[in-house]
Amino acid sequence: MTTVSTVTSFLDLLCPPPLAETWDNVGLLVGDLASEVRRVMTCLTVTAESVDEAIRQRAELIVSHHPVLFQPINRLTTATAEGTNLLRLIAAGAAIYSPHTAFDSAADGINQRLATGLGLSEIVPLLSRETDPPGTGGGRCGMLASGSTLTTLAERAKTFLNIPRAQIVGPPDRAIGRVGVACGSAGDFLAQARAMGCDCLVTGETRFHTCLEAEATGVALLLIGHYASERFAVEHLAGVIQKEFSTLSVWASRDERDPLDWI
Repeated sequence: MTTVSTVTSFLDLLCPPPLAETWDNVGLLVGDLASEVRRVMTCLTVTAESVDEAIRQRAELIVSHHPVLFQPINRLTTATAEGTNLLRLIAAGAAIYSPHTAFDSAADGINQRLATGLGLSEIVPLLSRETDPPGTGGGRCGMLASGSTLTTLAERAKTFLNIPRAQIVGPPDRAIGRVGVACGSAGDFLAQARAMGCDCLVTGETRFHTCLEAEATGVALLLIGHYASERFAVEHLAGVIQKEFSTLSVWASRDERDPLDWI
């Protein structure tokens, strides 16, 4: 019998919890370790849509990249969207596991896969702690082929992530050699990208004032959207879990969507 503990122990090996940021909340957040698991759904975020799907498809375990319990709570009621989602999943007997920043920083985690997908070479962590094992750490840094520009990099990102648009800070024809990569909302990596000699930082989203700082300090930005910068890895993770546990039914949420759109 495959249990919640069996699957989450495997996920802990893929995304070691010690790699997570100190402010984060990773691991099994809801559920009974001894419960049987037959169906697993991965998603970026626990939302009303992903909860509906999980219940409809009878998932016993949800692997949500973003923690559903990020901050401590004093009460769990239907007065909030988070409370409603949690109560529905608990009633359905579904456990919830979140790898979040441990997955971001893992050796084959989101940032490594994003850097590889962008065609970078000589990839190393953008920021490492002394306690991090080799090949792990925050963000990634690598080299683009000679002659690449900001436009070249943007087109690669759009193709790899299957997105129609991306935002840039800096001239489109600017030469780009060394690139920093940090998924999600990672404008805080700008100073480290600059210290590592990066010509550009690729991230999902950042604040307006970070864009101004990047422009003033000569570092280009490529903003690919928070959802797009991480969702592809959630889809990949479903395949990894399926390969490890062939008797399970594993899928990435089909109903989840980016809440941001263009008009």
